[in-house]
Order: sequence, then C-alpha cells, then structure tokens
Amino acid sequence: MRRRVWIFVLAAPVIAAVTLLVSGTRSVTAGAGQAPASSAEVKIDNFSFGPTTLTVAPGTTVTWTNRDDIPHTVVSDDKVFKSKVLDTDEKFSYTFTKPGTYGYFCSIHPKMTGKVVVQ
Repeated sequence: MRRRVWIFVLAAPVIAAVTLLVSGTRSVTAGAGQAPASSAEVKIDNFSFGPTTLTVAPGTTVTWTNRDDIPHTVVSDDKVFKSKVLDTDEKFSYTFTKPGTYGYFCSIHPKMTGKVVVQ
C-alpha cells in the first residue's frame, strides 16, 4: 500500500504540469507566501515597438525582443534602464517596481518610441 502513495506523491507534480501544457494555461499559481510572477512582452519589428504603450502592475518584468533584421536598443527617457545593442532575436528585460510612466526609445533610431505605464 505504501508504494501507491509514493507513486501518487511523485506523479502529482508531473500530472499538474502536463495538465497546464495541454490546457494551454500560461499562469502558474505561486506557493504559500509568494506573489505570482508577472511578465509582459514588447516586440521590436519593422522599426517600431509593439505595443507602443504597455500598462502593467508594479513588479512586472517586461521583455523586449528584437524581431527586426537590424539592431535596436531600448533606452528609457530618464536613463532608468538601457539595453545593449540587440541583434535579431536578442532580448532585454527590466522589472518595473514603482508606479509611473516610463517613456523609452531606440538610441540608434530615435523616432522609435514607446512607453510603459506602471499602475
């Protein structure tokens, strides 16, 4: 009888993971005392940031991915964050901890602009 209990205990996390994968659910419930991790994505493509304006909660990590064929950067107007030059498919992430509006641009192509609103 004890073997069946151990098999269930060991199989339960695997079953939960498979259920999430099959259902297409992207959120994961945090354990006791942990806040769920929050993330958002901005794509860099065709000389633009998409979405142009992104609204997130404090504690959200935003990841920019360069899908363009040429290099770009992500630099905040107030220099709070600054990426290295991102080649195709490279990423840059920043976690926003304080409420506010954070404008940003590509330092190589300054007409490319966007903003993250943290509220």
